[in-house]
Amino acid sequence: MTDELDLKQDSITTVREFFTALAMSAPEESIDLLHPDIVWKNTSLPDARGIRRVGGALRALRRDWLGFDVEIHHIAADGEVVLTDRTDYLRFGPVRIGFWVTGTFELRDGRIILWHDHFSWENFLRGIVVGLWRAAFTRG
Repeated sequence: MTDELDLKQDSITTVREFFTALAMSAPEESIDLLHPDIVWKNTSLPDARGIRRVGGALRALRRDWLGFDVEIHHIAADGEVVLTDRTDYLRFGPVRIGFWVTGTFELRDGRIILWHDHFSWENFLRGIVVGLWRAAFTRG
C-alpha cells in the first residue's frame, strides 16, 4: 500500500514540477522530466512526437513577447497516470489568454511519456476576447 501511495505522489510531483518549470520559463528543466519517446496530444491539433519536437515547442515559450502560466485546480493519480483540471494562460505581449484544460499524463520510469490535453476551442476563443478586452481597457 505504501509503495502505491509513493508512486502516486511521485507521479503528481513530476507533473507539478513540469508545470512549475514551464511557468518559470525554464524549458530545460521541464524537458528533463520528459521521456525521450514523449507524445504531446492537443484537441484537434497534430500530435508532437519525440523529445526533439516537443522540446522545441517548449523552448519556443522562452521569448520576451510570449509566456505561459498555469493554475492547477485539481490533480489526481492512479499509479503512473495523472489527471489535471487546470486553467492555462498564454501571453502574447500584453494579451493574456486564459482557458480551461484537462490533461492526462502517463509516466514511464518517472518521466512523462504521454501528455494529452483536452480543451474547448469555444473556451479558448472566449479567452482571446477577454484577453484583448483587458489589454485594451485596463492599465497597469
